Amino acid sequence: MQPESIGLRTDALLNLSGEVRVPARLSVATLRSMPQRETTVRFECRTSGLRRHYFSGPLLVDVLHASQPLFDPAERKDRLRFLISIQGRDGHRAVLSWGEIDPEFGNTAALLAISMDCRDLDEEGPHLVMPGDRCGARHISQVAEIKVHADDRLRG
Repeated sequence: MQPESIGLRTDALLNLSGEVRVPARLSVATLRSMPQRETTVRFECRTSGLRRHYFSGPLLVDVLHASQPLFDPAERKDRLRFLISIQGRDGHRAVLSWGEIDPEFGNTAALLAISMDCRDLDEEGPHLVMPGDRCGARHISQVAEIKVHADDRLRG
């Protein structure tokens, strides 16, 4: 199935696919048209020490809701068996559980940042930002792909 363009430009920077009703190719311009959040993040990097950056962009959970994940919205706990894989252009990948970003559970305000330190990321592409992480290992630069998967082994 080809990703559907839901009001998105064709110069897509990242693919959103997996177990969703509306797979999409998302551009930075599309992410900019969504409600924005701002956050300052501090994390320790093994090689460069303490780092601090200011980011803005839409919440990851809002972007994913627009793709209509294939869980039963009437069954609150059904969401908890879903995983989100985010990969950067350089191959760096992080896997999140739906529960950690869902407002009814972990409520981590993960961003798909479109600006860093007041600099637009149009050329680079969005970054995954995980506020609260002590280490920046789950920070993904130049996000190229997001996949939503259900782990059916967790179905009750």
